[in-house]
Amino acid sequence: MQRLHTAMTATAVAAALTAGGLISIASANAETEFSYGGYIKLDAMVTRTDSGSLPSGSIGRDFYIPGLTPIGGESNTYTDFHARETRFFFRANQTLANGETISGYVEFDFLGTAGGDKRVTNSYSPRVRHAYIQYKNWLAGQFWSNFQDTAIIPESVDFIGSPDGIVFNRQPQIRYSNNGFSVSVEQPETTVTPNLGGTARVTTGDTAMPDLTARYQQQVDNIHYSIAGIFRRLEYRQNGVDATEAGWGVNLTTKINFGPHDLRAGVVHGEGIGRYVGVNSVNDAVVNQALNLDALGYTGFSLAYRHVWSAEYRTNLIFTRGKFEDKRELTGLNANDHTQRIAANLMYQANERMVVGFEYSRATRELLSGADGNLDRVQVSVQYSF
Repeated sequence: MQRLHTAMTATAVAAALTAGGLISIASANAETEFSYGGYIKLDAMVTRTDSGSLPSGSIGRDFYIPGLTPIGGESNTYTDFHARETRFFFRANQTLANGETISGYVEFDFLGTAGGDKRVTNSYSPRVRHAYIQYKNWLAGQFWSNFQDTAIIPESVDFIGSPDGIVFNRQPQIRYSNNGFSVSVEQPETTVTPNLGGTARVTTGDTAMPDLTARYQQQVDNIHYSIAGIFRRLEYRQNGVDATEAGWGVNLTTKINFGPHDLRAGVVHGEGIGRYVGVNSVNDAVVNQALNLDALGYTGFSLAYRHVWSAEYRTNLIFTRGKFEDKRELTGLNANDHTQRIAANLMYQANERMVVGFEYSRATRELLSGADGNLDRVQVSVQYSF
């Protein structure tokens, strides 16, 4: 009998999922509501690099990664098409017998995963973006870092849009939120530059203490603002190094609405926060001559203006920059000095479900030696949300 009930329930769920994005299953003790959604997106881009090439299969060919702008070598131009940003989510909301609610959420896409190539099938495996549980004021699972403010991520054809100068991180955590204030303990990890290692990276896996964050955000009339802080312990216990160093950061962000238009801005500064900012274009720390760790400093800026011309057309102007502390005596001259991206796009709302985007961007990366490289990209996307 139990087997028959399970089979009938599975059949009902499958039929409901086929028919639409929302179903409910009632039981004697609780009612569960399931929903799903996501979008399908095609990206087509032509990229020109003036100082070296991004190899086929590089993640920098799928979307902009500040630390991957080539420096040193001949110029090159290449075209890439992919649908890897396509994503899907599944949510379950349950009302418990005592009237309380609990929910779970899972989301995945296909960016940055191993497997697949451009030769024949273009098949890529999925990756987990989010997977978390919410109950009362608590969140447990993988989600955006509490140190980040997603409100300032610009509308962009590129996957991130302004990675150079913002906090961008998803990871497992336990978070408590109440009236705009939130605190969290999050997964620790330390990235280290070897002594005189330039842009080389060691991911240590040695950190014992979780990363600690606190944030306060509020909406006052047309102004959203957020103030966030982080404290970390950086650890490296390999290759003759046995060292611990403190890391800290402050993230100030705002989004201001002007009718249908908006301005999004942020500044983030700290030491030892490299893996949280610029898609880890700077490491958290560097090994000094005494085989101890020195935290690496970072300051990031981002600014984006969104103008809505009509129900069909809107534009976005984006500027973002990440500036890294000059510790050339420890990192050598081949470490990054700064990265920057300027972009402009036109978004065409073809209907309530489909958006076509056109974007031009120029990205620059410069080393402490003064060597630099530029990456120019023209990108077109078609996105259908369901």
